[in-house]
Amino acid sequence: MSQKRITTIVMGAAGRDFHNFNVYFRDNPDYQVVAFTATQIPNIEGRRYPPELAGSLYPEGIPIYPEAELSDLIHRHQVDQVVFAYSDVPHEYVMHKASQVLVAGADFRLMGMGSTMLEGRKPVVTVCAVRTGAGKSQTTRHVCDALQQAGKKVVVVRHPMPYGNLVAQAVQRFATYEDLDHHKCTIEEREEYEPHIDRGVVVYAGVDYEPILRQAEKEADVVVWDGGNNDLPFYRPDLHIVVADPHRPGHELRYHPGEANLRAADVVVINKVDTASPEGVIQVRESIYAVNPQAVVVEAASPIFVEDSEAIRGKRVLVIEDGPTLTHGEMTYGAGVVAARRFGAKELVDPRPYAVRTIAATFEKYPHIGPLLPAMGYGEKQMQDLEETINRAKCDLVLVATPIDLRRLINVRHPMDRVRYELQVIGQPTLKEILAGRVE
Repeated sequence: MSQKRITTIVMGAAGRDFHNFNVYFRDNPDYQVVAFTATQIPNIEGRRYPPELAGSLYPEGIPIYPEAELSDLIHRHQVDQVVFAYSDVPHEYVMHKASQVLVAGADFRLMGMGSTMLEGRKPVVTVCAVRTGAGKSQTTRHVCDALQQAGKKVVVVRHPMPYGNLVAQAVQRFATYEDLDHHKCTIEEREEYEPHIDRGVVVYAGVDYEPILRQAEKEADVVVWDGGNNDLPFYRPDLHIVVADPHRPGHELRYHPGEANLRAADVVVINKVDTASPEGVIQVRESIYAVNPQAVVVEAASPIFVEDSEAIRGKRVLVIEDGPTLTHGEMTYGAGVVAARRFGAKELVDPRPYAVRTIAATFEKYPHIGPLLPAMGYGEKQMQDLEETINRAKCDLVLVATPIDLRRLINVRHPMDRVRYELQVIGQPTLKEILAGRVE
């Protein structure tokens, strides 16, 4: 008599959920995944995880439902367990979801690093964070620069953002701007890929991260994992670097799975020490010592640079910041606001009266966002909404603090200035010294 398969739902946001399925459930005859649920990212529910990726046990693929239907799905499919597989949420939020699942009659499960990380054949350096917006991207760029200066061929593998055709996005390689256009990348994807391409670093991303790793290893001396949100790495690291943010002291111990990253870190970078309070920096240090006293602590700044500081002075400025940092990252300002204030803007223009459609909906969903505009662009329609919102605003200047030049993607009628920021390590040890001692 055959054993009953464990009926499973995976809760996710088009990233970690697909990875956990691929590495643990896809070819596992002990489990039957009846659904994914989706949240955080717009327009990712209502699809199917396709049979081409789901494997032989799922010839029709797997449906993806809105997370709001979770309890009903548990009852309808007599689900045995629910796997929570997305990131950057408070610990209390995770337990609220657990309570919902338990009452509906299923077990609640979190999957750890041991069952979800893939083994590399080349050295792997992972760069992750305790929260979205901590400065992970500029840290990754800094690590890549240091490795290249040491003569290493570096390939970056980016945490997934598969918001389009999943089959077409299974394994993606980005070496040029034309590759970004070919794959119809969203603003969120371009923000992560373009700065690496500008440095001559090839980027891989997609849906299926074992073939991605094997292809990346063919080109690399060292694979650098560029993490998303505050998620755990998909690959087992030879060196695990985690970025903490003293602008949000205490968050390093209150968010999932950021605390797990902190506990696992070989190196913790306390970023933004140039703009954070000394008390915030001290609190983050105390958190590190409390849960991971063996970690090497590196302090760093993220100095900002603008194209034309005089263009800001005395102007009514509409600031555009990184979208996820403001939304589920819960920040109320970023480098753009810092630059506007530092260089003498007359006022920050509130975009909310001018917001249309999906941008207006973003402000409704995340009411903590103040008078600044998140660079939301999860697809062509939302990019059009962003463009219209900007053009409706009554301002003298648009100050863009995203890692990409929005002028390449949308048509803005106002003058624009850009804010850039790079990681600057303060004191010793430096990341370059640490990498030299750990990565052969």
